[in-house]
Amino acid sequence: MTTKNQEHFYFAKHDTVALANKYGTPLYVLSEDILRQNIRVLQEAFRDVHFPIKISYASKAFTCLAMCKIIDDEGLFLDTVSSGEFYTALVAGIKGEKITYHGSNKSIEELTYALSNCVGCVVIDSEQEIPTLQQIAASLHITQPVMIRINPGIMANTHERILTGKADSKFGIPFAEACGAAQKIVAEAPNLRLIGLHCHIGSQIHDHEAYVAAASNLIALYKDISARLPVCLQEINLGGGFNIDYLEQETLFDIKGYAKALNQLFLKHFSDGNIAMPTVGIEPGRYIVGPAGITLYRVGVIKNLSGLRKYVNVDGGLYENPRPAMYNAEYRLLVANKYNQPKDDLVTVSGRCCESDTLFENVMLQQSEPGDILAVLHTGAYQQSMASNYNRLPRPAVVLLKGSESEIIIRREEKEDMISKDSVPSWLHAETKGEKDV
Repeated sequence: MTTKNQEHFYFAKHDTVALANKYGTPLYVLSEDILRQNIRVLQEAFRDVHFPIKISYASKAFTCLAMCKIIDDEGLFLDTVSSGEFYTALVAGIKGEKITYHGSNKSIEELTYALSNCVGCVVIDSEQEIPTLQQIAASLHITQPVMIRINPGIMANTHERILTGKADSKFGIPFAEACGAAQKIVAEAPNLRLIGLHCHIGSQIHDHEAYVAAASNLIALYKDISARLPVCLQEINLGGGFNIDYLEQETLFDIKGYAKALNQLFLKHFSDGNIAMPTVGIEPGRYIVGPAGITLYRVGVIKNLSGLRKYVNVDGGLYENPRPAMYNAEYRLLVANKYNQPKDDLVTVSGRCCESDTLFENVMLQQSEPGDILAVLHTGAYQQSMASNYNRLPRPAVVLLKGSESEIIIRREEKEDMISKDSVPSWLHAETKGEKDV
């Protein structure tokens, strides 16, 4: 993934200093070659399992038209959680039937839009959603495939703020109430067709034991519903959340070991032929796009507070990467134009927002000076997609690399973009002074 060339850091065979100088900073950089390689690692891991596998890319990690085209080209399905993500996929040419629609508080407008565009499956997150979805499907004269998102009550080993499968969670229908929800669909929603069960237990999960525990719970429920109700279930979807190695001491999620463990579990429960082997769905996002991206910053002011701390300030911040502020996310980083020099300087890297805006606290870095290029690794997931315009700062550009080529796939926002949606009410026009001087 990286090579050395004099003092510069290379990513996907591209000189990162040259990229920063050409496209400006802050800059998100994404490698199409690494993206496709990560997808194929997933596909290969499940090649020899005895169940049909359905891999859907979790577009919340990062999405845009170019990303959707890559995902579609690789034969993956797509997981969306908003009409914006769904619309992006449609414009990119992905057929509605390859898209799953999630969400814990879907609006009538969103559901109508999704169903009107032939969405492949809607994942029901609460019983309250069932009559709403039934009414929309009936008005469109369609039968809509649905799954139930189950809260399996599993406590995975990850940060509290990205746990989604514990008992106290806004997501999903509690395990004990799932049969009742399935029965409600069958009895009260003739325009809905229940095809499977879904769960998602969290993000950045390091081992597969929690997934196997969740899968065991869903298998038992799948069999129970199949025995009790006149339904033809087809899929058990276990979501995503596979960890990546943000830090050197971390290990990448063992996807081959996970596939093997699931294969053993599903063979144990479905090899007797009483119930057909279901399709197993997974929804990785970070695992695919995280290691395929880096972020480049330019160093500005450096403050050495004697006996306290040395601050290295960069031209980004929490507005374009809120993850450190939200849940203490950590990354590997280096000075790209001093790649071969030792990391012997203890610093705190701060952003430019009107907060403490600590991006990386107490990290070892090469000796920095204004104008240096800072490279942060494994930023492809949940950085650009969570970026904002806090302090009316423009969001960075995204550059896609392929082989020796590089092109912008999301343009850098400009000052004009910050007011492009603004509107001044009529009563202020007459009162505003000096407007012509703006």
